[in-house]
Amino acid sequence: MNLSTQSGFQNWKEDDSFLEKRVTNFANLEGGKVYVLKWHFVSADRLGQMEELNERAQNKTRVMEFIFLGFPGSLYVQMGIFMSFLIMYILTVLGNVTIIILVITNSHLHTPMYVFLCNLSFLELWFTMAIMPKTLAVFLGESRSISFTGCLLQMFFNYSFGCTEFFMLSVMAYDRYLAICYPLHYSTLMDIKLCCKLVVVSWLFGFLAMSTPTVLISKLSFCGPNVINHFYCHIDSWILLSCTDTYSVEKAMFVVAIIVIFGSCLITFLSYVYIISTILRIASAKGRLKAFSTCSSHLAVVIIWYGSSMILYIKPSKRSSAEMTKIVNILNTIVTPLLNPFIYSLRNKDVKKALKHSLYWSQRKTFVM
Repeated sequence: MNLSTQSGFQNWKEDDSFLEKRVTNFANLEGGKVYVLKWHFVSADRLGQMEELNERAQNKTRVMEFIFLGFPGSLYVQMGIFMSFLIMYILTVLGNVTIIILVITNSHLHTPMYVFLCNLSFLELWFTMAIMPKTLAVFLGESRSISFTGCLLQMFFNYSFGCTEFFMLSVMAYDRYLAICYPLHYSTLMDIKLCCKLVVVSWLFGFLAMSTPTVLISKLSFCGPNVINHFYCHIDSWILLSCTDTYSVEKAMFVVAIIVIFGSCLITFLSYVYIISTILRIASAKGRLKAFSTCSSHLAVVIIWYGSSMILYIKPSKRSSAEMTKIVNILNTIVTPLLNPFIYSLRNKDVKKALKHSLYWSQRKTFVM
């Protein structure tokens, strides 16, 4: 390409505080066309003023609150969804609170297995409470808006509780592995001190895992639509609504998903492989059936939790189906916390015995009074 300059430098001005250099009439004569380019070099003071003005313009259009869309439908559909969610929420709270009270008040349940179950119920309780109160308000149509800070905090706690549950499930699988594969050495391998340490580590790593993505999301700019096509603040919503590059957020979430989901899934999977292989060597058919029925219940919840989580968190893409994401989220946020108390604890003979004992003494106290 041949370039020629019709005129040189013009309007050159230089002093201590300002420097402007303008090159005009830089012509490209290729193909008989002439393009005029202008280059400006400004001082640091002027650049600062320009950046300040640009920041003010962005602040004027910065989104300070979001609006939840929830599930589309008529008033009857909304009320039906509200009643369904409300019933499941109440059952979830009652079931998990019951487990916590039973484990705390019955000394014979103060073993590592039930300490894990108590912490799981406590975790499920907060995991549900981080979302459901606001979700119920959205379906009622009373408060569909949420502030930027409120949405960020809801997402942080929801995902942190979710990451903690992954670690907790893997720890519980490891505990069952020790109990079934090494029954004679279980009491020495897994004592209360080690149990408490594993619980603390699960909570700590769960919250640390979401720290970096949350900081990155807080630095995103939102200057366009503020309608979230969901019933709570999901990671996909932040990615879709941001008017700046979200590459760092998507990659950070992908790394977190690999470490948290696949890491904990590997521990859980290997634990259950050894558990099943040990059960198959049990001579009694009745013993094998009983053990398999317990493992199948555990595996059912684990498969639902891990399967739905992998769909949601492994690849938060802007092109993912919003309606499908909402449906899958129901499994994580509502169905799984509802099933856990019944599958993990209320089907257990020791928990049933403790529940009957507590009901008996409560009725006796009421009769005496």
